[in-house]
Amino acid sequence: MKTRLLIFTIIVSATILFAGVNLLKFNGHSQNGNVVLEWQTISETNFDHFVVEKKAYNNGTWVELGTVPPNSSKSYEYIDQSVFKTTDQLYIYRLGIVDTDGTVSYSNEIAVPHSNVSGVVKRTWGSIKALFR
Repeated sequence: MKTRLLIFTIIVSATILFAGVNLLKFNGHSQNGNVVLEWQTISETNFDHFVVEKKAYNNGTWVELGTVPPNSSKSYEYIDQSVFKTTDQLYIYRLGIVDTDGTVSYSNEIAVPHSNVSGVVKRTWGSIKALFR
């Protein structure tokens, strides 16, 4: 009897962990002053949407960046533009996987080093005006 209970517990725990989404890959890289996150799923069952979250390496507070709805290709991309004009840092990202019943589980965390590229790539209006003074 104890053996059956243990097996049932393991199966239930695995189902909650994956939350209906089988994640094939999740990675990110710094590109043109932003951080580009890419992920792909194998299967999606009872799945509503992804929530992209970030925190700085030295700060334990998760910040929600945005949501991404499901699509038929099961390939996803999110561009974090909030890192523009920051100093070189290491950011930690994760995906909240939200089921149709509102249950949320989380992907593995990935670390993405971000090095702000040359100001030639992007400039705010104030920076452009300063060039002509």
